[in-house]
Amino acid sequence: MNEHLDPLVLDLVEWVAQKPQPYARVIEVWRTSCPRLTVWEDACDRGFVKRKNVTGNGMIVVATPAGKTFLRKHGRIPDVL
Repeated sequence: MNEHLDPLVLDLVEWVAQKPQPYARVIEVWRTSCPRLTVWEDACDRGFVKRKNVTGNGMIVVATPAGKTFLRKHGRIPDVL
């Protein structure tokens, strides 16, 4: 992973690990047209977050087990998550 993006990817994964977020909100906050700032795309490509359809709530974004492992490895969440 690009070392310059690591802190931003960690922020994104940590945010959705704490509380799943509506997909539209995640895209509004994290999507960019800058080819050098691909936080959302990197998090998805590496399997750290995924979209999930929840009846009555629409599409949400959650942290995957790989994303939670990534957070733990960098001291961002306790082992219980």
